[in-house]
Amino acid sequence: MILVTLGTQDKLFIRLIKEVESLVRKKVITEEVVVQTGDTYYQSPYLKTYQYLSDEEYNKYIQECSFLITHGGVGTITKALEMHKKIIAVARLKKYKEHVNDHQLQIITKFKEQGYLLDGTDNLEKCVKEISSFKPKNYKSNTHDFLNYLETWLKENP
Repeated sequence: MILVTLGTQDKLFIRLIKEVESLVRKKVITEEVVVQTGDTYYQSPYLKTYQYLSDEEYNKYIQECSFLITHGGVGTITKALEMHKKIIAVARLKKYKEHVNDHQLQIITKFKEQGYLLDGTDNLEKCVKEISSFKPKNYKSNTHDFLNYLETWLKENP
């Protein structure tokens, strides 16, 4: 099963869901596809869609998926990396009115440069074909280091 998450933005992300559906129709994707659509209402006979999933369901789908196709949201990306999942990220773009700016491109570029994911923004089909041989770098969260830094800074700057 492949999990696709479009995030919870109030702007549509039809471009990604249509591209995934096209890859299913072309049999580039042959596994079941589960999509968390958020505010992007979309029904398809090729996709199993849910507007929102509970945290429990969401975590279960991430754990069970062979790989994740997602928008460029840091929370989704880091959660999947912590669960040792392969990720293809596709940025929401300002030019398509999918977001207010192109910060998701910057986020995805940084994660890609560090070897954590594939960037499917310009060519999702190519990434889907490469994902089985992709070996992501092991992710280590720096949350603990950041919290220690913040605690020290707060003590020094009351």
